[in-house]
Amino acid sequence: MTQLATKLIHDDDKDNRVSDVAPPINVSTTFRYDNNDLIPWNEREDLDFMERRPIYSRLAHPNATRLESIFSDILDGHAIIYNSGVSAFYAAVVFFKPKRLFIGQSYHGCRAAANIITRTNGMEQYPLEDIAQYAQEGDLIHLETPVNPYGTSFDINKIAQLAHSKGARLIVDSTFAPPPLQNVWEFSCDIVMHSATKYFGGHSDLLSGVIVVKDPQVAKQLREDRIYLGTNIASLESYLLLRSLRTFEMRILKQSQTATKIVKFLNENRSRYNKVLDKLYHSSLQSEPFVRKQLKGGYGPVFSLSLKTKEQCKQFPLKLKYFHHATSLGGIESLVEWRAMTDPYIDQTLIRVSVGCEDPNDLIEDLKNALQNLQDS
Repeated sequence: MTQLATKLIHDDDKDNRVSDVAPPINVSTTFRYDNNDLIPWNEREDLDFMERRPIYSRLAHPNATRLESIFSDILDGHAIIYNSGVSAFYAAVVFFKPKRLFIGQSYHGCRAAANIITRTNGMEQYPLEDIAQYAQEGDLIHLETPVNPYGTSFDINKIAQLAHSKGARLIVDSTFAPPPLQNVWEFSCDIVMHSATKYFGGHSDLLSGVIVVKDPQVAKQLREDRIYLGTNIASLESYLLLRSLRTFEMRILKQSQTATKIVKFLNENRSRYNKVLDKLYHSSLQSEPFVRKQLKGGYGPVFSLSLKTKEQCKQFPLKLKYFHHATSLGGIESLVEWRAMTDPYIDQTLIRVSVGCEDPNDLIEDLKNALQNLQDS
């Protein structure tokens, strides 16, 4: 069986159109028709021909095709690539058109996208706790685990069984723990989503999202919908994402190991920073059996901590040397964010930490110095 590292480098070999080892950047938006394949659009039986012979980059283009080859294999389904994670989520809700969406703590961009659909077509929204009472046939359950911004986990199988007992579908956003950390198909979900901007991209220089489904007919319709939603990934971003996927496994495993080591240090030294550190959140701190079962490849590289005051949250990022104060996550550089800067729904004293690929001891020392400075002030 071919292993992940090999798949990431070779799954798109079949899509080679030129002899270049590194796929070229296709700057053209339009491509010449094949004079041996002049069949009108309404006479085509399917749209797969665009993957073989690109026409217009909003429809399909070479590097997007390559991405879908890789993602379909490593994510074990039919992958549809998008220009952002929010676009991927929006496409799924538009396609499945639920009367009710059940959504808990999650990325605030997904909640905002859901609010647009609620405003335009009346889709009702409920928290996850209301599934048993209100969910019905055809409804959609959106579960993010590990969850943004905390990095803590929910029991996928438990929610999947509850959803299916009501005739609802479960979409799991696994952005915070992509394979090999977590394989959500093992826990009876129906749709998988990732913001590829994050760990798959890994260099803070592209936006992308991916939806994965098991039904080829659903994938076919999602691709056709994407044409008219205008949410296909752009050519440059496709090239950058292909580059990033080649080293993805090495990056995610190092980031996971480093984050777990940092959280262990902070948890064991809480008392040293009792004037500053209030709460600490990460899947590695959870004791429920399902957590280890889901995250069998390692814990996610994001964790969060709550400080005692908002003023400390303002000062904390300024005292760090190796952590940039910025939003987003998943890059090779470590980031911290006073989450209230971008998330209107979150605890105002929460700091989200995205661990990069630096040496773990340097990062621990950096956090120690910042916390101690606040402790002594």
